[in-house]
Amino acid sequence: MRRVLTLAAFIAATTMAAAQAPPSFAGKWTLIPDPNAPGGGMGGLGQEATITQDASTMTITRTTQMGTFTSNYKLDGTESKNTLSMQGNSIEQVSTAKWDAGKLRVNTKMDFGGNPVELTMMLALDPSGNLLVETTRPDFQGGGAPVTTKMSYKKN
Repeated sequence: MRRVLTLAAFIAATTMAAAQAPPSFAGKWTLIPDPNAPGGGMGGLGQEATITQDASTMTITRTTQMGTFTSNYKLDGTESKNTLSMQGNSIEQVSTAKWDAGKLRVNTKMDFGGNPVELTMMLALDPSGNLLVETTRPDFQGGGAPVTTKMSYKKN
């Protein structure tokens, strides 16, 4: 009887640990066009992205209209530093990535010519396995409320 209880406790603990494991976003992803989305928006991962991920880090290589960019993130909530190089300018980014109920929240801070900017990116998988990316950023053109963009990606 004691062996049965020990085995049952082991199975329950293993099942609970597996259920709490964060999702893997690893793979090559392509944007699913949204005909209802307004044009000219910034956000998401660009047209294509390749993500590698292990238990402690995630690397995202994005292909956008402005070029290809790679960012590395620590998944334990500690700071990750990346440099964004665009049109001859380098912008230092400091990000923290933290799991929140199966979603990964990445907060990034940077400075544009003395103006601090903060961006948030939330990654999750939908029930069909598509990658959902929600980004929130300042309204760079109008100075109004923050702009939130939602994009979906299919795995290649």
